[in-house]
Amino acid sequence: MANRVAVMETTKGTVKFELYEDLAPITAGNFIAIAETGHYNGLTFHRYVKDFVIQGGDPTGTGAGDYKDPQTGRKRTIPLEVTPKLKHGEAGGVAMARSTDPNSASCQFYITLARADFLDMQYAVFGRVIEGLENVLKLRERDSIESIVITTPEVA
Repeated sequence: MANRVAVMETTKGTVKFELYEDLAPITAGNFIAIAETGHYNGLTFHRYVKDFVIQGGDPTGTGAGDYKDPQTGRKRTIPLEVTPKLKHGEAGGVAMARSTDPNSASCQFYITLARADFLDMQYAVFGRVIEGLENVLKLRERDSIESIVITTPEVA
């Protein structure tokens, strides 16, 4: 089965990224499950570092927030899932942000704005921008994620 695609509408335009369910099933699955709850809709990008990353997905907008499971009220985190097959590479790599604890990724994610090989095997890459990289490069701190819809490649 082909990997699904995230269609992210932002204040700077549409961005589509392939979700590597085949190579990062825990991480991609976590992102998909959270996106399907509507968690990301209306959140802002809280971190922009020129020629490095744009980061979002934090419900507090501060960089310190996590996803809380609506059924249990507990913070959801996932273990670090890395493979040499998934690299940050050029601009457009999509990966999970985390604290200094490698197993602390929750809901925050980032998209690389330039080559970021030094992050390989330290942060879980789970996707790559396949359309709309020009819109990613326009994003800045406080721009919004209007919505994220998970779809099949044929529909995307």
